[in-house]
Amino acid sequence: MSDVKKVKRREEIAKEDKWDIEKIYENTEEWEKDFKKLKEMAPKIKDFQGKLKDSNELLSFLKLDEEISRLADKLLVYAFLKSDEDTSNNANQAIKNKIEAYSAELAAMEAFFIPEILSYEEGTIEKAIEENSELKKYEFMLKRILKKKPHTLSKEAEELMASVSDALNAPSNIFNMLTNADMTFPTIKDEEGNEVELTEGNYGIYNKSKDRRVREDAFKALFGTYEKFKNTLAASLISSIKNFSFIAKTRKYNSSLEASLKPNDIPLEVYNNAIKTINDNLDSLHRYVRIKKKLLGLSEMHMYDLYVPVIDTPKSHIEFDEGVKIIKEALKPLGEEYLKIFDEGIQNRWVDIYENKGKRKGAYSWGTYDTMPYILLNYNYELNDVSTLAHEMGHSIHSYYSRKEQPYIYADYTLFCAEVASTVNENLLINYLIENEKDEKKKLYLINTQLEQIRTTVFRQIMFAEFEKITHEKVDAGEPLTSEDLCKIYHDLNAKYFGEDIVIDKEIDMEWSRIPHFYTDFYVYQYATGYSAANSFVKAILEKGKDAVDKYKGFLKAGGSDYPINILKKAGVDMTTSKPIEDTIARFNELLDMLDK
Repeated sequence: MSDVKKVKRREEIAKEDKWDIEKIYENTEEWEKDFKKLKEMAPKIKDFQGKLKDSNELLSFLKLDEEISRLADKLLVYAFLKSDEDTSNNANQAIKNKIEAYSAELAAMEAFFIPEILSYEEGTIEKAIEENSELKKYEFMLKRILKKKPHTLSKEAEELMASVSDALNAPSNIFNMLTNADMTFPTIKDEEGNEVELTEGNYGIYNKSKDRRVREDAFKALFGTYEKFKNTLAASLISSIKNFSFIAKTRKYNSSLEASLKPNDIPLEVYNNAIKTINDNLDSLHRYVRIKKKLLGLSEMHMYDLYVPVIDTPKSHIEFDEGVKIIKEALKPLGEEYLKIFDEGIQNRWVDIYENKGKRKGAYSWGTYDTMPYILLNYNYELNDVSTLAHEMGHSIHSYYSRKEQPYIYADYTLFCAEVASTVNENLLINYLIENEKDEKKKLYLINTQLEQIRTTVFRQIMFAEFEKITHEKVDAGEPLTSEDLCKIYHDLNAKYFGEDIVIDKEIDMEWSRIPHFYTDFYVYQYATGYSAANSFVKAILEKGKDAVDKYKGFLKAGGSDYPINILKKAGVDMTTSKPIEDTIARFNELLDMLDK
């Protein structure tokens, strides 16, 4: 018998394969010294309360607040990274808990700042900026705060809203407890006929199974379970929508959608255009369903057939260094400077590469203004791991540029922009792989992979966004909603989006009940806009070369120095028009042509 391959312990991983976290703090003792320093410095912030009308006091406050925040960020990032590299290490957990608890105290100390700025008469802050040229740097940040004024309540009302925030989060908490802790799913038989317990975690494996019986059983078992809790799940989601509608009305917004988009200066037409553009191009999705049905050799296609690959996953074993080489070839269109930064990231050990006992699962990019933009991976030698490295490097190089070019206050980019850089890298990689793959089977697999990315990230997320729009508008208008209403709205959307070549199984009507993002109102459309913006950048980079690369790097360097729509527009991607999504649909159609040869 061969030895069982064991997961290595942290200390067994080679130093060059681990992130260089000692660049932040040599050891815990050094961390503790800075933590002590933070605790001594932070209370001084309270001395400025009631004095921010004076331009010199305001400037002193902002400088001290930055110093405190930068130190707190550094302490927090180190503690969290140390905790994630081995979650079983109690000493690392202790410093993480320490800084996490103190961060809440720190937030409470700083809490007076925004209400105080908003309490002043109109023109007070503008006058302070005129009086003190050093405040010019903070002008955009301060004006963003002032824009909240029409939607800010009296001090007493704000305190009341803050005190009920926990209660208003109850629907989301109920949904999470019900679906993660209390709900259990039946057993199904896997491909070998073994009884296996279905879970939300393994459903993603079974709905891609090449055995149709397994796919159907998993689909019916999962949604059948959700249906048993239909009324409770509907009550929690409808309550969540009502809560958001209540907040929007209380803060004097015209609609729930406006309450979500306006704080980031995102015009409502960005959301509405995205839905309209996808609706105008549903023929492309209908065609995909038809081609998939043909390639799978089905006389009748069902909703549980949507996720199965049209071709088996090719087995691959790609060493990390080989993965790096592939990515660098794919990213060549971004120019030498970008590749140099990529190399710097690999050589300077931004990346924690391999799995070890107790290491946090998944992948992310994280750091702060005064650290490297670290990357956590669990590299397992598959093509998907290569794609994950390209994705996370996109985030890290975005952070690298924005921190290098922007002051601390504008170095963070918004969620609307966050996924763009990572998706640009992913798209350049898969385009390169498709173009250079000689093996017909592997090429088909790659084409199907990108088609599925667009189907799930653009078409599906916009269908979710349309569901949100319909349900929120009904609640805003005071119309009652029931579980039957939610199921009907969702069924009709599926019928419209997927067309006549697929059976809209009744089980899919319950899918709304398992989407956690519906409890974070109007969030999901950003996946589609982010992917579409990235696709537009890739198209321009491949067609126009250096000029497009320079504009794209301008986007990476902008951080959060302007509203996201303006940052993208300056870089040549106008999200207030339908063009970015139309570009993505054009790529989808190109891939369909390759698949349908």
